Amino acid sequence: MSAHGGSRAVLAALGANVGIAVIKFIAFLLTGSSSMLAESVHSLADSGNQGLLLLGGRRSRRQATAEHPFGYGRDRYVYGFLVALVLFTVGGLFALYEGIHKISDPHHVDSPLIAIGVLVAAIILESLSFRTAIRESRGLKGEASWPQFIRRAKVPELPVVLLEDFAALVGLAFALVGVGLATLLDQPVWDGIGTVGIGALLIAVAVVLIIETKSLLLGEAASPAAVARIESALVGDPAGGITGVIHSRTMHLGPDEVLVAAKVSMAPGCTLDEVAGAINAAEARVRAAEPTARVIYLEPDIYRPELAGGGP
Repeated sequence: MSAHGGSRAVLAALGANVGIAVIKFIAFLLTGSSSMLAESVHSLADSGNQGLLLLGGRRSRRQATAEHPFGYGRDRYVYGFLVALVLFTVGGLFALYEGIHKISDPHHVDSPLIAIGVLVAAIILESLSFRTAIRESRGLKGEASWPQFIRRAKVPELPVVLLEDFAALVGLAFALVGVGLATLLDQPVWDGIGTVGIGALLIAVAVVLIIETKSLLLGEAASPAAVARIESALVGDPAGGITGVIHSRTMHLGPDEVLVAAKVSMAPGCTLDEVAGAINAAEARVRAAEPTARVIYLEPDIYRPELAGGGP
């Protein structure tokens, strides 16, 4: 996985979550807090998720085969989708179950100061991981807002880590409020309410990730800016071999690999050798203008209005 693929963000999140999961589970054993148990499972699920993202990045680098001629770049999308499912089931549904159970059968939190101290330490560690994810994402985000980046990013690891870390910080705040109110008001039901809030938050984040990674799995087009660079490069021949783009299609084969298919109009009277030379030159220009355009198929034709924008 390249640096732009978010490997540093994933590794930072993995290190933080493993340590936090151990600390939270020890705190749960000492306090009996359902919020601490939910947060322990949440951090354990996040640790597994980071492992899945790293595995997906490694498997995506496999060479293309006869059975998979376009390579394995979409493995990163597959593992991103699996992460969303794990977050939904292991994190969200478990927290909801545990919270509802605690509300129906509340128990006092033992040693609340231990729980609060662990939660504050976890917030600090998660904040450091979140800061790394933000720093790694800024170069790809550009002028887009953070919600726009989450929706449009073709690299699955960064949105996943960003949303996981954000959910972890908010979930820790819920747990802190739940444990604090349960202790101050002597009403342990607040611990269960905080746990339910954690579960609802994780399910909401998981649904967003499922929707976005599903879209990537189906095959998203290149960004409008990338399409503009590709089409501009196709007609950028000073010799005038290609006179225009009749229609074009793009699709991400992976975060860093785009398939380009286009029907292009040729100058009248071009010989077969001239057509072949113009197409080869156009492919070179496209790859120079948009390095992610790895697989390019160009079909020469004569412009006809009925073909513009689509067609055979």
